[in-house]
Amino acid sequence: MTFQDEFTYETRPVRVVFRPGAAVTATPEEAAGLGLRRLLVVCGRRGEAVARTVADALGDRCAGVHAEARMHVPVEDADRAVAAVRAAGADGCVAVGGGSAIGLGKAIALRTGLPLIAVPSTYSGSEMTPVWGLTEHGAKRTGRDPAVQPRSVVYDPRLTLSLPVPLTVTSGVNALAHAVEALYAPDVSPLVSAMAEEGVREMTGALPRLAADPRDLDARSRALYAAWLCGACLGATTMGLHHKLCHVLGGSFGLPHAETHTVVLPYALAYNAPAAPRALTVLRRALGADDVPRALWELAGRLGAPRSLAELGLTEGDLTPAARRVAGEPYANPREVTADGARGVLLAAYEGAPPGPVPALSP
Repeated sequence: MTFQDEFTYETRPVRVVFRPGAAVTATPEEAAGLGLRRLLVVCGRRGEAVARTVADALGDRCAGVHAEARMHVPVEDADRAVAAVRAAGADGCVAVGGGSAIGLGKAIALRTGLPLIAVPSTYSGSEMTPVWGLTEHGAKRTGRDPAVQPRSVVYDPRLTLSLPVPLTVTSGVNALAHAVEALYAPDVSPLVSAMAEEGVREMTGALPRLAADPRDLDARSRALYAAWLCGACLGATTMGLHHKLCHVLGGSFGLPHAETHTVVLPYALAYNAPAAPRALTVLRRALGADDVPRALWELAGRLGAPRSLAELGLTEGDLTPAARRVAGEPYANPREVTADGARGVLLAAYEGAPPGPVPALSP
């Protein structure tokens, strides 16, 4: 393989703190370092107890807790959150939780320009990207804006100890999807490739350990480190077919975020594989497997994750309208995406059979 000698890589200003216990000990320090005096803590209902622990640690800097984050960030939720920020007189936000909480924090930052601190409790990787998403009238819109990039990210592996095994697995595979898609993005670079390879290797090593022992703090730390790397890959590159499929399935058909990424990933990669030989080379090294889509499909099965869109509630009648929506909007992808092509990927993911074999690479 020849060296990729033409690329662009842009770094973004974000400070990362990574240590057990950091959610309580480091979050107030990060707020003080940013000069923030009144922060609204944003979370979802499931993560409210953890968020209140962070709020207590902030002390007088906490302006309240807004526990209304939901998947795919409905625009009406963003409206209420912005109103809550303004009512509290907040000068910043702390988002505690997974992609839904951080997504709501990003919506606040997008609307108000206020700085955001992210305290992730899952492996979504959203905290490392300038990507935002809002769902309105059954359609999910996404965009990129430096204003939504968290100014500080506090990684605390202990926050993930209570993450149920099924969500641990699907959240981890969601992170893998970021790295996989970054590898065949038009703006991939050698640094992104290196981060993606390390992220995939660490995550696929950590997930089986966590399925066997969810309290393994070393495995939790490795998975969170991998999520950081995979999220950083997504933040530095352009999303393609996989993310477009998942955005449509989530925003328009209400499918759960991480589970949808887990099901779709092997099939989207199998579709793009003929046009992404460099990506396959990296992934084969990271996974120690020749047939990468099959290896990812088998990993999900071994860990008890869903492997079909039918399991998630999609109907066969949804496939054609979903495919048309996916093909109807332009986006970067190494292989042309037609409505028929998108429907083929969706049908394979709907049925859940092993993905077809990928082509061998020439020596």
